[in-house]
Amino acid sequence: MNLLVKPLTGILGVVLMIAGIAGFFRETGTLPVDMTQNIVHLGSGIIGIVAYGRSQIASRQYLLLFGVIYAVIAAIGFVMGKLLFNVFETGMIDNWFHITVAVACLIVSLGSGK
Repeated sequence: MNLLVKPLTGILGVVLMIAGIAGFFRETGTLPVDMTQNIVHLGSGIIGIVAYGRSQIASRQYLLLFGVIYAVIAAIGFVMGKLLFNVFETGMIDNWFHITVAVACLIVSLGSGK
């Protein structure tokens, strides 16, 4: 798993940045898109790119931290439904995306050792 830490961090950072930026320019019929969610994805992506550029340890810490954060967001999304804390919209596709990100991050970060 150690070999996957930096590549996953870089890929995830880029994907989240693209998702955050794209959300400012388009609304989709299947995904609820709002400003708060775009900012969160953009910020998560930027932090991922910075961690990727710093070190293996920073990348692993990013994956662990954001794995936990995205797992919590997914769990809350599945329980609360469409509107999380009256802050941003979420749907089933968002919840499954968040849980997929969380599982990948946690498996790689925890499986990589120290």
